Amino acid sequence: MSQNDSLQEQGLNRSVKSRQLMMIAFGSSIGTGLFLGSAGSIQYAGPAVLISFAIVGAVVYFLMRMLGEMAVEHPVSGSFAAYSREYISPVAGFITGWNWWFTTVVVGMLELTAMGTFLDYWFPGLPHWVTALVTLLLVVGLNVLNVRVFAETEYWLSLVKVAALVLMIVLGFALVTGLGPEPAIGFANITEHGGFMPNGLSGVLFALVAVTFTFGGIMSIGTAAGEADNPETAIPRAVNSVVWRILVFYLGGIGTILLLAPWNEQEASESPFIRVLTGVGFGPAATALNVVIVVAVFSVLNTMTYSGARMLRDLARNGQAPRVFAETSAKGLPTKALLFDAALMGIVVILNFFFEGKIFAVLLAIIVGTELITWAGICISHLNFRKRETSATFPAPFYPVANWVCIAFFILVLVLMGILPEYRMGLATLTGWIIVLGLISLTTQRRSRA
Repeated sequence: MSQNDSLQEQGLNRSVKSRQLMMIAFGSSIGTGLFLGSAGSIQYAGPAVLISFAIVGAVVYFLMRMLGEMAVEHPVSGSFAAYSREYISPVAGFITGWNWWFTTVVVGMLELTAMGTFLDYWFPGLPHWVTALVTLLLVVGLNVLNVRVFAETEYWLSLVKVAALVLMIVLGFALVTGLGPEPAIGFANITEHGGFMPNGLSGVLFALVAVTFTFGGIMSIGTAAGEADNPETAIPRAVNSVVWRILVFYLGGIGTILLLAPWNEQEASESPFIRVLTGVGFGPAATALNVVIVVAVFSVLNTMTYSGARMLRDLARNGQAPRVFAETSAKGLPTKALLFDAALMGIVVILNFFFEGKIFAVLLAIIVGTELITWAGICISHLNFRKRETSATFPAPFYPVANWVCIAFFILVLVLMGILPEYRMGLATLTGWIIVLGLISLTTQRRSRA
């Protein structure tokens, strides 16, 4: 992988600025996982879910630094697929690349499904397949304009989410401490109802699975690296700031809802944020937050559509996907890859028509497994990368200890998925998916040699 090839990405435009790169990572991480998926993790661990978030946040920080070190040296659109291909093997690159592409499509399906759940707040009778279809058409329209429009739109969408979370945390602090007109709620909701760790250590461990899903989209920063206008400075700035900020927002947001209402009253099928604000008598605030959540879902879907198309293009450029997907438009957009991804995401419109309310949990379980493949690819690629070269600009800390800690974490989550009934289907799907990809890759290699 030559530096020249990295910096001369054929057909793509380097027009993504540092602030936009940061918000792309925000946009893909602050969405359904936080606003809806967090309810499931709270049920497992109670207030101790904060420990689960801190653990996964630390792992993600190490992974982001590993990815950032490689991305500074080789800022390519294919990101971790390109690194797996270069530093592990062509088969690993094939599996990692197709897996991330698959992840973006399934996440897109999940976000389209979740949009219907959140719009039920205002339109309880509106079929979810209708909201999924309209949302998909809007996202596709936005992504076919140009990269600059996408990046700027994502910047402002993510800014709305961040501002809303900050206001929610401030409002929660006022309610807890009694700074407003209402009496102080205090810390009773954390200390009572079984205490801080009502389900013990096992609850904290089981919550790790759902929390892992929450952080998954942050890796989309890697696929945007190939279009960063100044990767040597933009990538380190984005990586260093985005992880701790997201972690603060997660801990602050989840901590707020745990303080405002008993953890054991949370329902997995609805947003804990909306439920809590409504429960404490802040109906207007709940309505405003639901607007923000809808924006957040749209933002994640927007980012996943962008990221998936870039990954499919990279696979095609390397002979691991049909060549037609390697083409870019005059605007520097992988339009055919984009439309293909959107068509696959559109399958969820049909699924929501026939199985409304039944596919969210299945999609979430599949995503957790596919995220672990991506993370493992980054981790192992970095181990081998360091054997050949080191980034003097942005070296990842605690090498190689951090790499092995991350690998141990991946194994733990896979074991937990096998124990938890609701995640076993996701684990089985993941296993089958890896086997299929491995067989396809080996078959492709044999044909190319023949």
